[in-house]
Amino acid sequence: MAKAPVVESPEWWRDRLYKKLDERREYAACMRRYYDGDPPLSPIADKAHSAFRRLLKQSRLNVAGLVVDATVERMKVDGIRLGDAETGDPNAWRIWQANNLDGASAKLIAEAVKVGRGFMLVAPNPRDPSTPIVTPEDMTQAIVDYRPGYLNERAAGLKTWIDDWTGLLMATVYLPAWIYKFQAEVPKAGLTSGPRWVPRNVEGEPWPAPNPLGVVPLIEIQAKPDLLGNAFSELHDVLDVQDRINKTLIDRMMAQEFSAFRQRWMTGYELPTDENGQTVEPFASAVDRLWVVEDETVKFGEFESTDLRPYLLAVEADVQHMAARTRTPSQYLLGSMANVSGDSLKAAESGLVSKVRQRMDPVGEGVEEFTRTYLRAAGDTRPTDAIEVIWRNPEFRTEGELVDALVKMSSLGVPREALWERWGASQTEIARWRILQTDAAARVMGGDLASLLGPKPPLTTAAQDAGGLDG
Repeated sequence: MAKAPVVESPEWWRDRLYKKLDERREYAACMRRYYDGDPPLSPIADKAHSAFRRLLKQSRLNVAGLVVDATVERMKVDGIRLGDAETGDPNAWRIWQANNLDGASAKLIAEAVKVGRGFMLVAPNPRDPSTPIVTPEDMTQAIVDYRPGYLNERAAGLKTWIDDWTGLLMATVYLPAWIYKFQAEVPKAGLTSGPRWVPRNVEGEPWPAPNPLGVVPLIEIQAKPDLLGNAFSELHDVLDVQDRINKTLIDRMMAQEFSAFRQRWMTGYELPTDENGQTVEPFASAVDRLWVVEDETVKFGEFESTDLRPYLLAVEADVQHMAARTRTPSQYLLGSMANVSGDSLKAAESGLVSKVRQRMDPVGEGVEEFTRTYLRAAGDTRPTDAIEVIWRNPEFRTEGELVDALVKMSSLGVPREALWERWGASQTEIARWRILQTDAAARVMGGDLASLLGPKPPLTTAAQDAGGLDG
C-alpha cells in the first residue's frame, strides 16, 4: 500500500506554490508585452531578418495598452467605510495614507487589470504597532492558495525574489500560524529540477517565525476572476485582434516601401553604357529637368501606385472590433470625435462605465480583505465583517450635469454626505465640510444669523478705525 504524501508542511506548500507561480510567469510576461506595445514580431525568413526588422518594429499599433488604461483611469479608491458609518473610517484611511496606498493601490489595480492578478502584503510595524506596513506585490513574485471549496479562505502564501545583495533566490512561505523563510542558488537556465532550498536564518528571528496576525498576510487582488479561481487579463481574448492589426500595418508598410510610388517604364530605347560596359542611367529626376529622347519609337508610361486605403480601412475595422469586445469607446482608440453631442458621448461611454463598475466588485473584495488584515495588524478590535470600498464615480460628467443631478437627488431627501460623495469629494474633504457645517449651525443657534451667508469678509482699515462694521 502506497504511503500517503505529507501535505500542508511548509516544504510541501513551498514546492507546490513555486511550481504554480512559475507557470503563471509566462502568462504575465505575454500580457505585459502586449500592453507595452511590444508583442512578438511576425516570423520571417532568416535571410530577410535584417532587411525587414525595421519595418516590423514600425508596424505595431498599441491599441491593447489603451484598452487597459481606459479601464484603470476610472478605478480610484476614495475611502474605506466600516459598518453603517456615513463616511470613510479615519483610522483605516490613516493607515492607508501612511503606506502611500493612493499611488500603490493605483499600481496594484493597473497590474490586476493588465495581467489578471496583484497582491498586497501586510506586516507588523515594529517601530509603530498602530501603523502596519502594507506593500504591493507583483504576480510574478507572489501567489496564494485557498482551501478546497473556499475561495475566500487563504490556506498559504508564497513570496519569492532574487536578493540584490547576495544574488540568492529567496522564498517566504506564509501560513496562518507560522512564517517559514528559505533561500537557494538561482537555478541555471535549461535545468528541469527546481531550486535546492535551505532554511534562511534572519538575525534575531526564530525559525520558523510566529505569524502574529493568525491569517495569511498575503492578499490577492483579481480584476476578472472565474468560479474556478482563475484570473484573466483585460487583454486575454483580444490578442488575436491586436496581432491582426499589426499584420495589416506590416502589409501597409511593405506597400509604402516598395509600391506606393508610381513606377515608370520605357520601351524601344537602348540604355547607354560606359567604357567598362556598365549601364548608365540616362535620366535624372528633378523638378527643373526635362526628359528628351529623339527616337520617335520610344514610349514612356507609368504603373499605378498601390492604393493604401484598404489597409487603413482594415485597421479601422479591427480597432472597432476590439472596441466592441472590450467595451472601450471607439473615439478612445481611433482618436476621432467631431460634432458629438453630450448625450451621444455619454451613450458611447456607457459600456465602459458598466464594465468598470463590474471590475470594481472583485477588486473591491480584495481591497476590503487587505484593509481588514491591516486593521487587525494595527490592533483595531472593531468588527470588520462589513467593510465597503468607496470608489470614485467612474462616469465623467460636466459640472452642470452633475450639479443638476445632485439638486434633484437632494429634493428626494438624499443626505448631504452622500451628495458630497457623488460630487467627487474625498473622505477628508467630507469630514472637513461636516465640521464647517456643524460650526455654522452652532453660530446660527448662537444668534449669528449672518453665518448662513458664509464666512465674513475681513474688515477694512477704515472699518476697523470706525469700530468695526457694526460699530
